[in-house]
Amino acid sequence: MKQFFSRFSRRTWIVVGVVLVVAVLIAIFSNSGNQDVVAFQTVPVERGNLVASVGATGSVRARQSATLIWQTSGIVEAVNVDVGSSASQGEILSNLDKASLNQNIILAEADLVSAKKALEDLLTSDTARLEAQKAVDSAEKAYEKAYNWRMKLNGKIEITDYYYEFGVLKSRQYKGIASPETVAQADKDLALAQSRLDDARRKYESLLQGPNSADVAAAEARVAAAQSTLNLAYLIAPFDGTITQASPAVGDQVSTGTVGYRIDDLSHLLVDVQVSEVDINSVALGQTATLTFDAILGKEYQGKVVQVGQAGDTVQGVVSFTVTIELTDADELVKPGMTAAVNVVVEEVKDVILIPNRAVRLVDGNRVVYILVENQPVQVKIQLGSSSDLESVIASGDVKEGDLIILNPPSASGNPFGG
Repeated sequence: MKQFFSRFSRRTWIVVGVVLVVAVLIAIFSNSGNQDVVAFQTVPVERGNLVASVGATGSVRARQSATLIWQTSGIVEAVNVDVGSSASQGEILSNLDKASLNQNIILAEADLVSAKKALEDLLTSDTARLEAQKAVDSAEKAYEKAYNWRMKLNGKIEITDYYYEFGVLKSRQYKGIASPETVAQADKDLALAQSRLDDARRKYESLLQGPNSADVAAAEARVAAAQSTLNLAYLIAPFDGTITQASPAVGDQVSTGTVGYRIDDLSHLLVDVQVSEVDINSVALGQTATLTFDAILGKEYQGKVVQVGQAGDTVQGVVSFTVTIELTDADELVKPGMTAAVNVVVEEVKDVILIPNRAVRLVDGNRVVYILVENQPVQVKIQLGSSSDLESVIASGDVKEGDLIILNPPSASGNPFGG
């Protein structure tokens, strides 16, 4: 190799080096001359429909959900449902063996029977009315007797005088005027008889109008108290729903606080999302929404806004409002707890001129776009209307259908609009 290079003289190597330098300089100047030639990316202006939406994520929940726990200890005697079973409100899902229960719960069954009978008698029995009527009759007779006696004291009355003669008790009668003490006692007896008659009549008239509401309320409370104590031995469905979790098995020993079931109303599935204060005033009841799930690929669900929070929550300086969306076409694939991506349609306009947001620039405080005219960019001032993530409506500006909008105008033309 050394012999190969030695064949060329020093002058030859100098000439070669000069030639290479000239070639590099020519290439550099050629490239610099081509910098004024820019390949613009363009799209034609089109007319179409714009859908503006607010996006957020949230978790699916049932409209009603409850976790049922045992309120006492005992041994599970029966399990009537399993995961996936439907349950009706008031249905007994599981119960404990009576022999394993506390004594007061066992006795509650007898108390319940007694309380129900007392309530039924109060509502339907005629015994109380008949007894009240009899009491009125007795009170009237007592009053009549007291009244006649008092009237008799107003004149001369027969007075019986008792005395002993030769050791034998004898009596003699004569007419005289009653003593003040006798009259005073008769007045008291008459007043008492009058009061008892009034009481008897009031009670009877009350019974004629039906059972006393206070008595009925007290009887119903006794029934409810006995039933509540007895229900400690049962797990009962609080509403119509589907069993989504189930723990008990026959023979299990449970204690107070042990979880038995979870029940959800899967007929109404909701998603709560947090919407920023910037967007909340554009969200309203009844607006439609689309929902997608990471767990359900390739399928889109529909929903509607059913509740809009009126008070914001501040987390790390960011204010957001809770918006609730109800799924309108949920199926068995959607389950409580799944994460949903939600887009609420807040505005929809049709047959308008649209431009891509990426083409909008801000120049000297004005929004502009660039139109390609004879291969040259021409700046046009515009005003925007409604916007979505990708497009905006042209509210005003000399832009018409078919114009070629430049998506990548020169950088000196301003900052991106940002969509």
